Order: sequence, then structure tokens, then C-alpha cells
Amino acid sequence: MSCPLARLLTAGLLAMAPGLAWAQAPAQPARPAATAAPPVALPPFYQRAQALTPRGKLGEVLQREQVATSIPNAQAWRIAYVSSDVQERPTISTALVIAPRGQMPARGRPIISWAHGTTGTAANCGPSQMWDPAQGLNQYFMPSGNSWNDYGVPGVETMIQRGQVVVATDYQGQGGPGAHQYAVAATNARDAINAIRAAGAMGLSGPDRRAIIYGWSQGGGATVAAASLGDYIARRGTAFDGIQMQGFVAMAPEVISASMPPGELTEASAAAFVQGLISGFASNIFDFAHMSMSIWGAAAAFPNVQMTDVFTTDGARVLDGLMRRKCMHVLSDTLNFAYGATYRSLLSDQPTNPLNWARAFMAGSVAPVRPVAPVVIYWGTHDTTVPPAMGAAYQRQMCGMGGNVSRVQLPGAQTHFSTPGVAEPMYLRWMADRLAGAAAPEGCAELR
Repeated sequence: MSCPLARLLTAGLLAMAPGLAWAQAPAQPARPAATAAPPVALPPFYQRAQALTPRGKLGEVLQREQVATSIPNAQAWRIAYVSSDVQERPTISTALVIAPRGQMPARGRPIISWAHGTTGTAANCGPSQMWDPAQGLNQYFMPSGNSWNDYGVPGVETMIQRGQVVVATDYQGQGGPGAHQYAVAATNARDAINAIRAAGAMGLSGPDRRAIIYGWSQGGGATVAAASLGDYIARRGTAFDGIQMQGFVAMAPEVISASMPPGELTEASAAAFVQGLISGFASNIFDFAHMSMSIWGAAAAFPNVQMTDVFTTDGARVLDGLMRRKCMHVLSDTLNFAYGATYRSLLSDQPTNPLNWARAFMAGSVAPVRPVAPVVIYWGTHDTTVPPAMGAAYQRQMCGMGGNVSRVQLPGAQTHFSTPGVAEPMYLRWMADRLAGAAAPEGCAELR
């Protein structure tokens, strides 16, 4: 699903209508409670994951269970593994791993890491928790969708046929303990990288250290953030050292850092930026829901910002409860039912603490570091969820640093939600070429 960090500050979702019983629940903290037990029902595997502590090497698998899959010649597992967040605090994330059956090739198998789009912030929003998670991408908004949330892994059958290992992280807080740092791309990227380490540590890749990360929307932002985490990828002493990144595939990525005002941030420029985000992304309930999750996720990641900087006190209290109980589409419907056209009244009259918020958005997005391998971005002309201009700004920035970033406009009038399906044959070819050792097209030539 969509994940616009840019909507972060659009919301006033909170001040619940006085007649609603759930608006009168005991006061909730204005900051996500990282240590509180999740107020949702979890399958046994995730109940056990909640009790784990993140001791061990990055990528170390702490628990696993076999999962049935209808993908031919495939086997699958749910896992819980050690990761870390943007502050380098140890975390536990859950994931789905899918691998070919049969004898390991002499060279081993490359690992493909999938970074999913928006599913929600509650502990039961991880795609690996679905009843049949090891299948192709299943989207809520598509006519073929069969669930209340997105799940599945795009292109997975082709990847298995090609002899590749596929790992799909849930991100921290979506099954493991703690509050999910929604749209904090620098944290989500670490989960996608450590998921590679986890699959490798399971022995599924043999001697092969080649890897590719691909993602959409929230996961597209995580993908380009991972591309600039070269030092983190090269870190030694992990559960699976020596990852050799071959490329990064980002579909409709959100890149908030590329949209920041130029020059050094000041109180005035930060205030204008934050207010612009709020004004620009409060036009409908759907966007408002994304923004509220982004505020909540950033407050979980950074100690010097809090929800009451943006929302009313009652709004922050209620939103905190919603974020910990509801996944994306249910959340959006709840807000629409409770507030209708009045949702903007839930915002504070004037956001406060803008300089720290602007710095948090920057720190949580893509580091200004040249990508360690080629990047390709796929985008649609009718994407109104994540502005394609973000990807264009990212390309200019990274090409200016000597990176190789291509942008591919999808044929026809593609929306945010049609992007993964239309892009699939294109990125599958691109991945195959990178794994075959072919040089990536020079994506920055168009900017010269």
C-alpha cells in the first residue's frame, strides 16, 4: 500500500467525536509506548516473538516455523531475527522466507529481499501473519484482492523458478516487540538488509553473497534508503557477513529527504516545510490516515518529537490507541466513520517544534550518500499517493554524487496501486541482468 512520509504531517485525525465510547477510553500516552504489550490478538508464533529480546548478531534468527506454500518447488518459513533501528538500537523483526527445494547449486543462491508497502502500524499488520503469506502480491485495492490488507511477494514464483531465495520482512513492530517506525525509511531499510542476513544465516544461499532489495511505496523508500547504507551493509560480525549488493529496485518510492528545503535548516524554513506538509496532504481521509501513521512512527523513532506537537492532546491520545489497534484500511474506515469531513479539527491550530520535526524527517529518510549499487525507479504518471517528483529529486541528488540511478516511466496511465503489477516484468529482467553480471544502464545520462 501507499506509505507517503510526505503526508506525515497532514493530519488532525484525532479528537474523537464525544459520543464514541472508544474516545472515552483511559488516557493513552502521546508517544508510542515501545514496551507496552500490543492490544491486539496475535498468532502463537508472534506471541512468542513479543517475548524475545534482541540479543545476538544482526540477522541472527531467534525463532522459525515452517509455512505451507502453493508455489511449485518451494519451501517457506516465518522467522524472527535481530535487526536495529535508525538510532542503532537493537530490535526484533519478523519475516517470511521462501526458498527453492532441491540440491544447492555449487555457486549457491542469490537472495532477493522484498520491502512491502503500507500495511499499518499495529503489531498484527505484518504481511507474514496472513493465512497463506507465501504467494504473489495480493493487494486490497485490486479486484483480485482477497483480504483486508496487502500481503504476498510480487514476482516470487519467477524468482523461485530462477533458483533465488526470497525474504520479505515485516519491519520491526509488525509482529515483533516495540512500536513500528512507520515510514522511517532508515529503520525499514535496516530490516530489509538484516532480512538478507537472516536468510543467509539459515544456510539457504550457500556460498553466494549476491543480493538485491526491491520495494514499493513505504518499501520503495526503504529500498533507496538501503542503497545509501553502504557502511551498514559492509558491517562485520553479523550473522551473515559479506553481502554483495547487485542493485536496488524502487517502485513509487517515498523520499522525504529529497523534498527538504535547500541550505541549512532554520526555525523559519522548518516551520514552513512542516506547515506545507500539513496543508498539502490533508485533503482526504485516506491521506490523513497515512500522515497520522507517519507522525506516530517518527515519534517512536526520535525522542525529541511527539504527537502533541502536531495534534491536539485528545487527538494524540486517541490516535495512539488507533495506531496500536488498527491496520491501514480499517484505520482509514474508522476515521471516516468517526469524523467524516471534520477530521481536520483534530490538528493543533499551529504545529510546534518544527525544527526537530524537520531534522527527524531528514534523519529518518535517505542519507546523502552515493548508492552502493545501481538503483532503478519505476513510476506512474497517475500516482497521486506518492508524488513522482520525489523520485526525480532523489535521482538528481544521487546522480550528482556519482551514483547510477535510472527512472522508468511505466506505460499508460498507471496509479500508485497498479505500479507493482505493471513494473513486474521490467524489474524481473533488470534483476536477472544484474545477477548475470551485466552492467546497469547509465541512468544519469538523461540528466546531463
